[in-house]
Amino acid sequence: MHDAVRISAADGYALGGTVFDGARGPVVVVNGATGVRQRYYARFAHWLADEGATVVTYDYRGIGESRPHRLRGFSARMRDWGQLDLEGVLRFVHGVFPGRPVAVIGHSVGGQLLGLAPSITHVARVVTVGAQSGYWGHWPLSTKVAFASLWYGVMPITSKAVGYFPGQLGIGEHLPRGVAEEWARWCRSEGYFTDDDVPTDGYARVTAPLLAWSFTDDGYAPRAAVDWLHRLYASAPVVRRHLSPRELGVKRVGHFGFFRECFRDSLWEDAASWLLRPAMLPPAASAGGVKAAERDGSRA
Repeated sequence: MHDAVRISAADGYALGGTVFDGARGPVVVVNGATGVRQRYYARFAHWLADEGATVVTYDYRGIGESRPHRLRGFSARMRDWGQLDLEGVLRFVHGVFPGRPVAVIGHSVGGQLLGLAPSITHVARVVTVGAQSGYWGHWPLSTKVAFASLWYGVMPITSKAVGYFPGQLGIGEHLPRGVAEEWARWCRSEGYFTDDDVPTDGYARVTAPLLAWSFTDDGYAPRAAVDWLHRLYASAPVVRRHLSPRELGVKRVGHFGFFRECFRDSLWEDAASWLLRPAMLPPAASAGGVKAAERDGSRA
């Protein structure tokens, strides 16, 4: 069972969301990737609801059910997705489901933006999937030129000329101009958003146990970029899992495969154990940060 809802962002902007109602267990917020509509996560959300969670998916402003009639002239920045949209969703779930523990699963940018929402400090558990710094220098030499061209040329020039960044150029949904331009600026900088005027003190205030996934065949999230991001969560006990498709018995996982139903008995089960049944898990590392929880090999 699921219901479409309207959720007020922290500034009052109306976001389109969906509530997948499970038992009276934890509430799990799905924070999606850039240019990916919430419907992509529907099968995972249905399954997680069957496992006993209430799951909330939503579209960031400018995307899917949260898109205005016209993107040209629409004012939005990537930081707004964390500071305003995620913050509004967290307030919504705390208000509608008082007293229930809240967890977040962040895919790609959905894991990058967590520290920008003040209410993230009240979250009990976090899972990230392919969440990374977008700085082009983290990529291997074979793809650095392509990514540098996107951030320095294609995205800023096209966004200015068209008034938004067209999804047909490989990013999924159309992106509001301000989102695309800010994202490109971050990706040109070694410090990513920490070199911009984005407040980053919230990352160190995240203390929830955090399970961070990455995959060897993910061309959008190389291991170095994922590790860089999770060092920002300095107070959280971080467990890193970096897997190859072979270890999962498949040919490909990539950046988007985690949420495909073929991983229901592997990755989905692991995510549910982390998000919904923390009492069944071994203790996390005693010190925060990636290095405290990481060990040699593919699994930590």
